[in-house]
Amino acid sequence: MIPPLSAPGTFYSLWQLPEHYLLMAPDFTILDASDLYLQVTFKQREQIVGRNVFDVFPPAAQNDWQVFTDSLEFVRTHGKPHTMPRIRYDMQRQAAEGGGMEERYWQTTNFPQLDGQGQLQAILLRTSDITEQYQAEQQARTMQRDLQESQARSSFILEALPVMVWTTRPDGYSEYFNHSWLSFTGRRMEQETAFGWLEGVHPDDRPAAEAAWRQAYESGENYQTEYRLRSADGDYRWVLARGIPRRNADGQVSMWVGCSIDIHDQKQLVVELLQANEEQAALSDQAYQAFQLSQSQRETFYSLLMQAPALISVVRGPQYLFEFVNPPYYELFATDELIGRTVLEVVPEAKEQGFIALLDQVYQTGEPFYGKQMPLQLHRRATGQRETRYFDFTYQALRENGEIVGIFSFAFDVTELVQARQQLESQTPPSASSAS
Repeated sequence: MIPPLSAPGTFYSLWQLPEHYLLMAPDFTILDASDLYLQVTFKQREQIVGRNVFDVFPPAAQNDWQVFTDSLEFVRTHGKPHTMPRIRYDMQRQAAEGGGMEERYWQTTNFPQLDGQGQLQAILLRTSDITEQYQAEQQARTMQRDLQESQARSSFILEALPVMVWTTRPDGYSEYFNHSWLSFTGRRMEQETAFGWLEGVHPDDRPAAEAAWRQAYESGENYQTEYRLRSADGDYRWVLARGIPRRNADGQVSMWVGCSIDIHDQKQLVVELLQANEEQAALSDQAYQAFQLSQSQRETFYSLLMQAPALISVVRGPQYLFEFVNPPYYELFATDELIGRTVLEVVPEAKEQGFIALLDQVYQTGEPFYGKQMPLQLHRRATGQRETRYFDFTYQALRENGEIVGIFSFAFDVTELVQARQQLESQTPPSASSAS
């Protein structure tokens, strides 16, 4: 309730009012203020009464002072209340609090005080310090923006991964398949969700694949199986499927995360090696088993990257500073110091072998690069030796707000497979080579 005039030329005392009030004459001379107003503005009553409000609270460049001026002029001209939009006006801290200016935000309504003839006698300002509310709103907006950016980035990485990623509900009902899966099968998302993905499994493999998946989601145990999956061109290719449950704080399964990897070429290679030489069977089986064991993931998307059976990294900026590296990447370079270092610092030999040029190409054009069995000669500084490794890899531009900010790298170490093939080729009889 706004205190009315008690008699012409006099006003009720504002001192004990339970809100922040300031009373001004029509010429903006301060007449009185409530104790709470003085407290929040760090002023003394004798310092402000009788002075013009603009002398007590001078405009400053960082403050929205024009809004206050316009509101007072409106009340003085029209004799009507006016509520101002939120304004910023910084306050001088007390010396005991370290001094200096403190950023503050205010919500204010200005009320005309009229006499019996409707003439303006005073302007009563009621204000509230909403600094904490404003800062909380700003923090909430920042957190929401960060959350959206995090979600967009996670979605980008999931869609960019060159492996088939999928998620399901606790009851095994499939909800999501990434671009790699849909591109491989040539089917739409709505065709694959629920248990529609089983339609693409080879009829001979379907009962076992369905039983393995049911046993996993009913028991909550990790899921792994192999089956032939129909590709977009109608051929069936072998895939390795693995899934792990994500559990809540109570230990209940809240979702499943999994990936499926095309292992058809590896399967065929194993068969050829076994047919070529029985003595090579053990070596081939070990290579294939090593490939299977390396396809690991943990219960969340982050763990999927950390334990993926591949070398995954994110480098940022044109200098290609390592921002994220998973354990296989650390193992390849035999170092625990990667984050914050540049690619050239870690692998100086990458420049002479053309890998820096490939990164520049992707960073500048945004076009992904796909490498197949490309050799990389690593300089093992501990021994002084050079070691040649072979990789199937992808360089994908990493974008934020539509701008390229780095490179996402996903690679398979296929050295053992290349060496096995080379060994197989070396065992092929000359007559057979001539005949071919």
